[in-house]
Amino acid sequence: FPPEPNGYLHIGHTKAIGISFGLGEKYQAPVNLRFDDTNPAKEEQEYVDAIKEDISWLGYQWANELYSSDYFQQLYNWAVLLIKDGKAYVDSQSSEAMAEQKGTPTQPGVDGPYRNRSVEENLNLFERMKAGEFDEGDHILRAKIDMQHPNMLMRDPIMYRILKKSHHRTGNLWCIYPMYDWTHGESDYIEQISHSLCSLEFKPHRELYDWFKEQVYSYSKKEYPKLPKQREFARLNLSYTIMSKRKLLKLVEDQVVSGWDDPRMPTISGLRRRGYTPTAIRKFVETVGVAKRDNVIDVALLEFCIREDLNKTAPRVMAVLDPVKLVITNYPEGKEEWLEAENNQEDESAGFRKVPFSRNIYIEKEDFREQANSKFFRLKLGAEVRLKNAYIIKAEKVVKDADGSITEIHCTYSKDTSKKVKGTLHW
Repeated sequence: FPPEPNGYLHIGHTKAIGISFGLGEKYQAPVNLRFDDTNPAKEEQEYVDAIKEDISWLGYQWANELYSSDYFQQLYNWAVLLIKDGKAYVDSQSSEAMAEQKGTPTQPGVDGPYRNRSVEENLNLFERMKAGEFDEGDHILRAKIDMQHPNMLMRDPIMYRILKKSHHRTGNLWCIYPMYDWTHGESDYIEQISHSLCSLEFKPHRELYDWFKEQVYSYSKKEYPKLPKQREFARLNLSYTIMSKRKLLKLVEDQVVSGWDDPRMPTISGLRRRGYTPTAIRKFVETVGVAKRDNVIDVALLEFCIREDLNKTAPRVMAVLDPVKLVITNYPEGKEEWLEAENNQEDESAGFRKVPFSRNIYIEKEDFREQANSKFFRLKLGAEVRLKNAYIIKAEKVVKDADGSITEIHCTYSKDTSKKVKGTLHW
């Protein structure tokens, strides 16, 4: 699983996590956690720590903790070999000029003025880029593939750019940083993994992934004999849910939320604070499954999974939100007894708790009507209901204030709890 540490993981990442670690468990194969940390402008150690915490909380354990930054020197060495073989060159144009030359999906690109620089000049410029002699934007290193290629990603993609930012692991050791497409596949190759799993938007990248991989394989096949494969799946899109880390970051920076772990956020840490369980999230991912076509999953499915899980595990308590006083007239004044209430009807091992019962208790206002038809099974005058974990009561009369609002309901109770009544009320 190769996240970029530029934000917290959100619910959308759980599918990729579940697929990667789920396949590892199924085939008893090790799964690496690799941080694609190639952009120091956006990455922080805080995000690294949060990602590890979230994956562990979900119940997964990685075999190796790896970083793309560990391979910066090897990537640089391979880039030098590509330059020597005439397969990479330094371009000194503006980004606007390069964009114009790149063409469109229906129109081929054109060669830039620096595409045929000599190997010696390219090596000299690239070494000076690494030494920090140039400013950001002055030069980039590009792969020399085909500017007329039908796949725009193959039209001389950028391999390195100058970024004079401190890296959270390497500090100021480097001032040139490899691009994602150059780093990702080669990191897979160095680690000798079998499969690199990613979402469908990276399917057009597979051709470039394979091209880079084949080039470095020719240099290092003795040291790294296995070639990884990239495979894609549909990403998880959830209705009514923001899945963009950039937009989530803006919510944090603008203090719309208290942080990445705000319970309103769709981040894993936010869901954790909201009360979601690892079991519920894993069940959700399992239910969604793997597909090759993008679709939107209704958030109701996620909510169903957490309800189903909590229904089996959460202890129950009773609360009355809009109370009306209920007086049990034949219950002794001053007496209080402690009744047993099960903590979870779905789980016998959850045990019981004690709840106090006395002459005066409270029920929800909406659970009582003076007059109601035969389909109203809650409390009404002259009818009986069961108080949950307590006795059966019968409403005898009501007490009202000057405005006609009910202030008290007077009832009698029966110790014969074996009687069958249709309604049960919490209190």
